[in-house]
Amino acid sequence: MAVNTSPEAPLPVGDVSRLIGGWIDRLGAVWVEGQITQLSRRPGAGVVFLTLRDPSHDISVSVTCYRQVFDAVADVVGEGARVVVLAKPEWYAPRGQLSLRAAEIRPVGVGELLARLERLKKSLAAEGLFAADRKKPLPFLPQLIGLVCGRASAAERDVLENARHRWPAVRFEVRNVAVQGVHAVPQVVGAVKELDAMDEVDVIVVARGGGSVEDLLPFSDEELVRAVSACRTPVVSAIGHEPDSPLLDLVADLRASTPTDAAKKVVPDVGEESERVRMLRDRGRRCVRAVLEREERGLAHALARPAMERPHRMLDERAAQVDALLERGRRTLGHLLDRADSELTHTHARVVALSPAATLRRGYAVLQKADGHVVRSPDEVTDGEALRARVAGGEFAVRVKAGGDVGGNTGRDTGGDGGGDVGGDA
Repeated sequence: MAVNTSPEAPLPVGDVSRLIGGWIDRLGAVWVEGQITQLSRRPGAGVVFLTLRDPSHDISVSVTCYRQVFDAVADVVGEGARVVVLAKPEWYAPRGQLSLRAAEIRPVGVGELLARLERLKKSLAAEGLFAADRKKPLPFLPQLIGLVCGRASAAERDVLENARHRWPAVRFEVRNVAVQGVHAVPQVVGAVKELDAMDEVDVIVVARGGGSVEDLLPFSDEELVRAVSACRTPVVSAIGHEPDSPLLDLVADLRASTPTDAAKKVVPDVGEESERVRMLRDRGRRCVRAVLEREERGLAHALARPAMERPHRMLDERAAQVDALLERGRRTLGHLLDRADSELTHTHARVVALSPAATLRRGYAVLQKADGHVVRSPDEVTDGEALRARVAGGEFAVRVKAGGDVGGNTGRDTGGDGGGDVGGDA
């Protein structure tokens, strides 16, 4: 229950400690899991003192137990071991200190740890943290590499030496952290976040040598996995443990089997790249040479053609063709004109042969009335009518003679210069 206090009526420290102890005493026994960071077994003492720490958080609590409780697991439990403890919270009022009184201690076996990791793996995979489309490509030639590893460890030496051997100009930003134990997770997470916040860092390598499943548990911690998943910088996992790979291998953008393999995958080899550049340069030269040779052959073939050897030959041929066509046109036009002239001559001859003038030249005459009407029948004239007679040499006037014969059939005569009554102009 809440306690009523005020500045005028405060509670003494002893009462506060006593009340806290009363509240804690009401709590029952609980099962607690953690990692043993400190273990004190004084000779002859009947109580064993432990410090139990949360591997994922910087939180620890003191644990006490009777010697016979600890002796039951003393052969398999030591500092750094994970245990499950059945304990009751206790409050030590004189010092204001909370502790746990352990009634039973059970070590966490490897099989159980692996089962927990498998459940965590499935849960994180369901969230998509291990999806391939989340993987970021590594830069071809990183200028600055962030390295998270143990201090003066073989993993650090392998990465630095192999990377600088492959590319001497490469630079590193190293963060030395605890890679196992209770401080591993927060230190590794802090180092990864610090390197990720640096814009000049192109890739981050988390390296550690091989070890047991218990030693590698920090690299399967959920907090570390989520921190790596949230990084904007590509992360390479180089834990170097093949049989039971930690979850960091799955969430990292690239997994390397060993720290040495990480150096080979992150940094290109200067010798190999120089050889590749030389091969590409030679290939480019061959391609350019082949193109030039092909073009030279094409140019030679083009120059060997008659049109290129004798440029005026085509003009001469076309001029000859034009002259031939011109001559042909002239001949054709001459033939057409000759034929037209011949046809005109024949037509003129026929016209002349059929013209009235030709008829008159053969001795015929044409009689016309005063109005110019041609007389075609004796019935068209009357006795004494004046007519005009047209002959080849000209024309003269005549008059119809009454009772005379014309042409022997009409009974009418036409008179000339001295013929009867017909008078005319010669």
